[in-house]
Amino acid sequence: MLLVGGLPGYRSEQGDGGDAVVDIRHLKYFVAISEERSLSAASQRLGVAQPSLSQHVIRLEDELGVSLMVRSPRGIVLTDEGQLLVRHAREISRSLDACVTEMKEASGTVRGPVAFGLPPSVSMVMSVPLAETVRVDLPEVRLQAIESMSGYIKTWLEDGTVDLAFLYDLDRKEHFHARHILDERLCFFSAPDAWPLDTPPGQPVAVADIVGLDLILPSPGHGLTRTITRHTTARGLALNVVIEMDAMTQIKELVARGSGYTVFAPAAAHDFVGRGELVKSPIIDPAITRPVLLVTNPSRAQSRAARAVIDLTVTVARDLVRRGIWEGRLVPELDTVAG
Repeated sequence: MLLVGGLPGYRSEQGDGGDAVVDIRHLKYFVAISEERSLSAASQRLGVAQPSLSQHVIRLEDELGVSLMVRSPRGIVLTDEGQLLVRHAREISRSLDACVTEMKEASGTVRGPVAFGLPPSVSMVMSVPLAETVRVDLPEVRLQAIESMSGYIKTWLEDGTVDLAFLYDLDRKEHFHARHILDERLCFFSAPDAWPLDTPPGQPVAVADIVGLDLILPSPGHGLTRTITRHTTARGLALNVVIEMDAMTQIKELVARGSGYTVFAPAAAHDFVGRGELVKSPIIDPAITRPVLLVTNPSRAQSRAARAVIDLTVTVARDLVRRGIWEGRLVPELDTVAG
């Protein structure tokens, strides 16, 4: 077991049970050395004399009973034990910094940075109203909205790049905590002057009536395409995808120009439909839905600012759904999913 100390006058020692007791300063110094790959560079970064920094490393290795790094012509190289320690040291340092910040702010104004991962389709309908609401209700919070594909967002949740995110699906092996906000129903989209069906836009269309059309969809690994394919395959149907493109705006542009058709959640094409550049119909036989999840990483400490943004996000999302701006079916507020 690794115990962390660091109080003034603290002296590291081995407990009776053999637990290693480590000064938090040693961990922070070790992280800096691992990032700089040089004792001299880390010394300049930390403002600590190089001989003193070297002694900190020696003490840390003595406390843990392992070799953590070796010098090479290319600089410092971490051992396997060193690589393991630096991963945990970063997390310990971040958690401690967050704890100190939260304690300082506990009786004051909620402030600080909050990074939010948003898939493009959610960002289309959610990012602007959320940013405006955060600015009014949490003026000291600096919201950073980062738009990207779900695969990247999951990685950022793991490494702490983002504090929270919207996602559409979670693998049971993933340990994230998720709050189920709504279910979106996918729709068929076309340019108004290229509508290919006998029924008019707005009337439900069966999956069997659209799979043979020239479709423009993201690549097969994209969550949207996987969802659609899962439903069509279950019906023994095959999609006729003529263009694959992992760029939502470009797909909408192509469809608006009459180059093909697509299937999206209504939120993804909210802008084009509003301008009259696209028309849509809900899909039936079967209806294709997907959950929208507000996700956090329970293994990482949430700042007071992040928790405030989470609460505000739920309020804004539900308000958008109730007003018909974000099309979907709200689920009970206590419905959660543990990955």
